[in-house]
Amino acid sequence: MTEGNFVDYVKMHVASGKGGKGSTHLHREKYIAKGGPDGGDGGRGGHVILRGNSNLWTLLHLKFKRHIKAGHGGNGSKGRSTGADGEDVYIDVPLGTVIRDTETNKIILEITEDQEERIIAEGGMGGRGNWHFKSSTNQTPRYAQPGIPLEEKDITLELKVLADVGLVGFPNAGKSTLLSVVTSAKPKIADYEFTTLKPNLGIVKYRDFKTFVMADIPGIIEGAAEGKGLGHYFLRHIERNSILLFLIPADADDIEKQYQILLDELRRYNPEMLDKERIVAISKCDMLDDELKTELKVELDEKLPIPYMFISSVAQQGITELKDALWKMLN
Repeated sequence: MTEGNFVDYVKMHVASGKGGKGSTHLHREKYIAKGGPDGGDGGRGGHVILRGNSNLWTLLHLKFKRHIKAGHGGNGSKGRSTGADGEDVYIDVPLGTVIRDTETNKIILEITEDQEERIIAEGGMGGRGNWHFKSSTNQTPRYAQPGIPLEEKDITLELKVLADVGLVGFPNAGKSTLLSVVTSAKPKIADYEFTTLKPNLGIVKYRDFKTFVMADIPGIIEGAAEGKGLGHYFLRHIERNSILLFLIPADADDIEKQYQILLDELRRYNPEMLDKERIVAISKCDMLDDELKTELKVELDEKLPIPYMFISSVAQQGITELKDALWKMLN
């Protein structure tokens, strides 16, 4: 998937269908001059329904659908005939989509399961026909109920990427390179910061035909929790990952300090992120000789509070061991 095709934020206006009117028809037939009321009920207006689809990874298909309307219910007619129900409209969304009220920014609902259906705008009920209102004192009621009006609202769809492993790191830490090595994904790779502007997903093939999903999320900068850099735009994607893989380059000035800054940004954005399992991968370790690596190990054993490993995506060092560690954590 190319970067431009990854759409994770869409605003739209949805409107259900209004209910049909009940009929005020009075039965008339040869030899039956006053047959009494027989007006049918109006049909229900169509719903606007959100449906989870596990085959979708992005909101691209909704990018230009800004107005969605369901069908109106048909009016009732003679012979107690009920009007036709308005046509429901289904909006397929990827799993991990959060729907907010655009005005208040409050979360209305979330779609997390395949084929899960949730009504976002309910169709109006049809009005009752005049035959419902006949009584011993009013045998020919000449009134019926109008249909209930439609419901409309402005909503915002936000996608939070669902992945087993999320890559967390500063810009240019080597996240895209690692993803391209362990999966078939083809993320944009270059030697400047913020090469990745949208999350990239890849499926990691493991032993015995097992797989898990890895997400390369745009680089974090200090202050991201307050919206600096790409801020909240990408931090929300980390919320839905089971394991956080912190990627810190071997040539960083202070590996432990970088880890703490990244962790602090996650904590300030959402403290629940700290409940996830974490592992640190020291990337670009092909730049280190054995002596430097030994020195670094002594330092990290003392300072880093979580497991760490040395890897090199370019030299393919430690990649299998990393997959083993991730698989063990996932299971």
